[in-house]
Amino acid sequence: MRYAGVAVAVAGVLVAAGAISYSVAEDGGSGVEPPAAGSADAGFARDMAVHHQQAVEMSYIVRDRTDDEDVRRLAYDIAQTQANQRGMMLGWLDLWGLPKVSSDEPMSWMGMAGMADGKDGALMPGMATNTEMKKLGTLNGKQAEIFYLQLMTDHHQGGIHMAQGCVDKCTVGVEKRLAQGMVDAQRSEIQLMTDMLKERGAAPRP
Repeated sequence: MRYAGVAVAVAGVLVAAGAISYSVAEDGGSGVEPPAAGSADAGFARDMAVHHQQAVEMSYIVRDRTDDEDVRRLAYDIAQTQANQRGMMLGWLDLWGLPKVSSDEPMSWMGMAGMADGKDGALMPGMATNTEMKKLGTLNGKQAEIFYLQLMTDHHQGGIHMAQGCVDKCTVGVEKRLAQGMVDAQRSEIQLMTDMLKERGAAPRP
């Protein structure tokens, strides 16, 4: 089953999460200067925490709107993985003594401030609007499955772009490795979701 391979990869990310958090804590206690508030490391942690939170919300919405086990399992794994990663990133900000919010525009740490206009709640590329989130909560069955898979494909594409920015610009080694893991896992999930959409007579949004 195609889904099994993704599930194994997600499990690996979750198992590695504790080790990554421990490594960052060890770095923080070794006299290494923590990242600055305006650094790529801090900016990525703040922005991706916001980006991940919406994916978690979206995934729990669709689990209540469909009985399809494949979609429900995928949504559950995305929610669990991204909630775990979000907690790690917020924990790092605490460890570094940095605020979890910033007056800087989203993605300014990667030189891409203004990439999303922020209207209707879409603060960063790939994020669903408030209107789209409300619509997802009104759909059921196959319609909910298709809309979720389309929204999450867009969401992953935006997330990959941001994670790649951290791979290129972040300086904390374990954070860079987590970001690369996000790129790899979300690319795999995009392929899975494309296949799932095709099975339902649909396709990713242009």
